[in-house]
Amino acid sequence: MIQKATRLSAIAHQQVRLTARLDALRAVSNRFSWARVLIFLGGVVGVSALYFLAGAWPFLLLLIATVVLFIIILVRHRRVDAMIRRLELLRTFKEEQIARAHVVWRDLPAAQVTTAQPEHPFQSDLDLVGDYGLHRLLDTTATTGGRDLLLQWLSETDPQAEAIAARQALVAELVPRSLFRLRLWVEAHATGETTRWRPADLLTWLDQHEQPTRMRPRLMLLTALAAFNAIAFLGAWLGWFGPIWQISVPLYLIIYFAISQPARTVFQEATSLQAAIEQFTAVVTHVESFGYGGAPKLRALCAPLVDAAQRPSALLGKVKTVAAATGIQGNPIIWLVLNIVVPWDYFFAFQLHRHKRAIAAHAPEWLAIWAELEALSALANLGYLNPHYVQPVISAADTLHAGESPLFRATQLGHPLLPETGLEANTESGKVRNDFQLATLGDVVILTGSNMAGKSTFLRTVGVNLALAYAGGMVDARQLDTALFRLFTCIKVSDSVADGISYFYAEVRRLKGLLVALDEADPRPLFFLIDEIFRGT
Repeated sequence: MIQKATRLSAIAHQQVRLTARLDALRAVSNRFSWARVLIFLGGVVGVSALYFLAGAWPFLLLLIATVVLFIIILVRHRRVDAMIRRLELLRTFKEEQIARAHVVWRDLPAAQVTTAQPEHPFQSDLDLVGDYGLHRLLDTTATTGGRDLLLQWLSETDPQAEAIAARQALVAELVPRSLFRLRLWVEAHATGETTRWRPADLLTWLDQHEQPTRMRPRLMLLTALAAFNAIAFLGAWLGWFGPIWQISVPLYLIIYFAISQPARTVFQEATSLQAAIEQFTAVVTHVESFGYGGAPKLRALCAPLVDAAQRPSALLGKVKTVAAATGIQGNPIIWLVLNIVVPWDYFFAFQLHRHKRAIAAHAPEWLAIWAELEALSALANLGYLNPHYVQPVISAADTLHAGESPLFRATQLGHPLLPETGLEANTESGKVRNDFQLATLGDVVILTGSNMAGKSTFLRTVGVNLALAYAGGMVDARQLDTALFRLFTCIKVSDSVADGISYFYAEVRRLKGLLVALDEADPRPLFFLIDEIFRGT
C-alpha cells in the first residue's frame, strides 16, 4: 500500500515543478507583452512614414503586415496566459491537497456551511460543519449542488444500505482516478469565477424560453425588410431608382425595436450567464471524453452524458456560441450598424430559444450528475490523501439478530479532523487510536477517566467515522465493521440567552429528543453518544 508520506511527497514535488513552469511561462508572457507594444508603436511610426513618403501600396502592405503580425502575437499571448491560468489552478489544488492532508485550516478555502441545523441529531456535536468542520476539510466542490449533496450525505439521518453500497462502489473507483477528479475540479474553476456556481440560476434561465414558432414569423418579416433595404440602397447607389431606402430603413428600425425588446433581454441574461455556460460545457466535455475502463459504476453514473444520442457538449456549445454573439452589445456603434443591416439580435435570440428548449429538458439530470460527481470526488479525495483509511463494511438491518459478529467493531480508530503528528499513519508518532466494539443490541458503554483524557474526543471519533461510513466514504481506521444504525448525539449542548433557554433546559430538550428517537418504530437501532449528562445541574 502507498504510504501517506510517499503520496504527499509526490504532491510536493508536483508543486515545485508547477512553480518552475509558471515562472518560465510568465517570462514568456512578459516578452509577448513587450512585443505587442513594440509592434504597435513600430507599426504606427512605419505606416505613418510610408503614407507620406512612399505612396499607397507600401503603406497598405505595411499596414496589413503589422495587423497580421499583431494578431498572431495576440493569439499566442492569450494561449500562454490561458496556460498560466490552468497551471495556477493546478498549483492551487496541490496546495489545498497538502493543507487537507495535514489538516491546516488556514490554508483551506473558507467554510461554505458555517452553522449547523439546530435540531439535527448529530451535525453540531460531531463538527460536521463550520470553520473547523469535516465538510470544510472534504469540500472540493465548485457548485452549490455538489456542496449541498456532500453535506446531505454526511448528515444523513435515514441511512439506507443500498444507497451507501452504491456510493462506496463509486468512491472506490474514483480514489485511484486522481486525474479525472483533478480535471473535473480544474474545468469547474477555469473561468476564473470566484463565487460558488449556482445551478439553479442556469435552470431558471433555461426554463424561460419563448416558443420558436411564435418568433419565426417576426424573424421572417424582419429578414424580408432587411433584404428590401439592401436592394433599395444598392438600387439607389447604382441609380436604378430613387432613395426609397430613406423611407424603408426608418420603417424597418421602428418595427425592429418595437418587437425586439425580448431579444435584448434574453441577450442580457445570456451575457450574465456566459461564464456559467462555459464552465458547464467544459465539465460536460471532460466527462464525455473520459475513458471509463475498469470503472463500470462510474460509467453507469455518467451514461446520460456519455451515451446520449446527441452529446450534451454539442448542445451546450451551440448555446455558448450564440451567447458569445451577445458580446457585440459591448460596442454600441458596431451593434447599431449590424442591426440596421440585418436583424442581428432577433436572429440570435431565435437561435438561443431553440437551443434552450432542447437543453431545458435534460439540464436537471446533467446538473444532478455533476453534483453527484463532485460530492463523490470529495469523499474519494479523502481516501486518496489518506491511503491508510479503509472502506467500512456495513451490514443491513436484517442481520442484526444473527449474532455472528459484533454490531460495531473498529480497529485503530482515529479522528479524521486531528492531524497526524508524523507523516506515517499507525505509528507511535501519529494520533491516538483506539479499538472499540459493541457486541449485542442494548449494550451501553460508560467511559471514565481524568479530565483531558480524551473521552469527548473518543465519542466524536466514533460518531464522525460512522457519519463518514454512511456517507459512503473511507474511515480513519485499520478496520471498521458496523451495522446500520440511526445516529444521535448529546455532546455540545449550549444555552441560549436570546431564546431564554438555560443550559439545563437545553440538555433536557436534547435528551427528550433522544427518548423520542428511541421510541420510534424503526428496524435500525439507535446508536447514541452522550457526554457528561446534566452538567447544568
